[in-house]
Amino acid sequence: MSRVARELAPRADELIADVTRRLRSDVPELWNAPDLARMTSERIVEHVAGVLAGLELGVEPSEMDPPPADADRARRLVRHGAPVTAMLRAQRLGEGVVLDRLLAELPRLTTDPEMISVTSRRLLAIATGYVDRAAEQGVLDFQKERDRRLQWRLSVVKEAGLRIGTTLDISRTAQELADLATDHFADVVTVDLLDSVVHGHGTPEPAPLVLRRVAQAPVAEDGPEPTIQVQELHTCPDESPSARALAGGQPSRYTAAPTDAAGAAGTPRVHSTLVVPLSARGTTLGVAHFSRYRNPDLFEDEDLLLAQEIAARAAVAVDNARRYTHAHATAVTLQRSLLPRRTAEQSAVDVACRYLPAGAQAGVGGDWYDVIPLSGARVALVVGDVVGHGIHAAATMGRLRTAVRTLADIDLPPDELLTHLDDVVIRLAAEASADPDTEAAGDIGATCLYAVYDPVAEHCSLARAGHVLPVVVTRDGTVDLLDLPPGPPLGLGGLPFEAAEVDLPEGSLLALYTDGLIEARDHDAETGLALLRHALNQPSASLETACDTVLQALLPAERPHDDAALLLARTRSLGDDQIAAWDLDADPATVAGARSSVARQLTAWGLEDLGFTTELVVSELVTNAIRYGRPPIRLRLIHDRTLLCEVSDGASTTPHLRRARAFDEGGRGLLLVAQLATHWGTRHARHGKTVWAELSETGNAGLSGLASAL
Repeated sequence: MSRVARELAPRADELIADVTRRLRSDVPELWNAPDLARMTSERIVEHVAGVLAGLELGVEPSEMDPPPADADRARRLVRHGAPVTAMLRAQRLGEGVVLDRLLAELPRLTTDPEMISVTSRRLLAIATGYVDRAAEQGVLDFQKERDRRLQWRLSVVKEAGLRIGTTLDISRTAQELADLATDHFADVVTVDLLDSVVHGHGTPEPAPLVLRRVAQAPVAEDGPEPTIQVQELHTCPDESPSARALAGGQPSRYTAAPTDAAGAAGTPRVHSTLVVPLSARGTTLGVAHFSRYRNPDLFEDEDLLLAQEIAARAAVAVDNARRYTHAHATAVTLQRSLLPRRTAEQSAVDVACRYLPAGAQAGVGGDWYDVIPLSGARVALVVGDVVGHGIHAAATMGRLRTAVRTLADIDLPPDELLTHLDDVVIRLAAEASADPDTEAAGDIGATCLYAVYDPVAEHCSLARAGHVLPVVVTRDGTVDLLDLPPGPPLGLGGLPFEAAEVDLPEGSLLALYTDGLIEARDHDAETGLALLRHALNQPSASLETACDTVLQALLPAERPHDDAALLLARTRSLGDDQIAAWDLDADPATVAGARSSVARQLTAWGLEDLGFTTELVVSELVTNAIRYGRPPIRLRLIHDRTLLCEVSDGASTTPHLRRARAFDEGGRGLLLVAQLATHWGTRHARHGKTVWAELSETGNAGLSGLASAL
């Protein structure tokens, strides 16, 4: 055997070449990657040289161990994703080639058949033992490395579950993916999302695809300079790696930087890149690029598998964030569309309003505010809060706000209005319970505070339904909570509401708000009230500035955990020079005197142009009060933005507009008023009623169509 080994030693290169050709032909998976091919070639050289040297020197078979580098090569096979069977097959094939050459040399050295037979059996035993030991050790090293790599990959995937998707923000989620990958196996990571997916709800777009760079990591001085900045739009040409990944949904691996613009960098320093699509719930959202320029190793199959796993988790998180963003934006848009875009013009109060939606975890809610002009130059101030968050809460808020405006239009007192609004909420809850498709069925409730301020009497009437107490700031700077009767929340039914009457002199500041303003995670409602009172006591140049001061004092820099509404109203009053009133007898003869008094007052106000129209309206209203009402009868004119005519009497019957027949002697009075007035209506008091009409300086235009109407 020693002589055979010495004879073959000078021709070891030929033997190595034969083994290499055989393995390239029968085990091609060991030659797929350049570094794997180099490793296999080195392994062949070391094994052949080691076996020949051991035979030549007569080393005992048990001491003829495989090369020490075999353990590292087995571990590298795992990283390349090559199966252990490829390594074992290569060893057996190599053993066969070497044995064939050794056995072929025996007849040249001896003609003794017995010696050839003994030597052949000895060579077979040595080769088999050597290959068995090498295979056993290789399998152990392979298994250890595979277990270690599996544990490492599982730990990275587990870490991805903890680090990716911590918020419902698309860019933040994509950046978490990039940061995780650069921490473990990539040098540069970029994440691009289809712009149509981010902003168009997944609407397909024609080629070339438009991508938005939403994340990249790291931004290091020694790294490749990114060719595309974060939030920058770029196209994805056809047949580019990114386009193929987006179209087919399959990842790919490159031994150089991709040539398309979506690549991580435009420098040749990047030597290995993975292109992995981001897909979730059947929708392709974008593509991620993982690149190496600092790590000398090329990406391997296991790296690609790991990138797919964390990209899949990230894609689900991005899709959740995308869906939430669209739903939240829809709810916010609905909420803001249902809130008044600007407060109505009126002279009773100066107002400033704010609505702040909740943060990502809660979403938009059902808080609302409103300012509703009423008859008699009065104004209604409303703040409410619907239970829950999301589109259903916003939609319920819109229905309640509409109901409040409808009830306010018939001039109901605050306590009666809340009673009717309570019935509305009960009906809405019943409808929701009966509809199986409605989310949160039956879970409808709300709180509300309704206030009516009269600038003539400088008086305010308030009632609340489970709502937080308002705050009033007097002209001398005193800040107090208004002590209102505790009404139940809307939707309980069967419980009464009670109104409170307070005087609010001109210049008083009334603050209405929802509980989201004073309640927070870091303090309770009592602390919030103290902060609110302190903020309202600060001097402010305007109500808008006062609103900003309150929000800065009570709410964190980021969005609060609950939505909040704030309405600040500074009271005004109408002077005696803007009001004229007369007590009238229940005698038809007083109608002429009333017209004369009105004419003199209009002349004093410089409203002679409204004289004819106003006298006509006053005549009809006073006549109706004398004929169908009962004493006391009172006529009042209010000169505000428009001219308001009011006639009060002690009867509670409501006049109704009707169309008189051709030969009827009456029934045309209210029709006349409706034609001449901009608005008209009736409001009821505890005792009696008031019929009012609002006239504008262009009111004479109604006379042109009066004849045809009559």
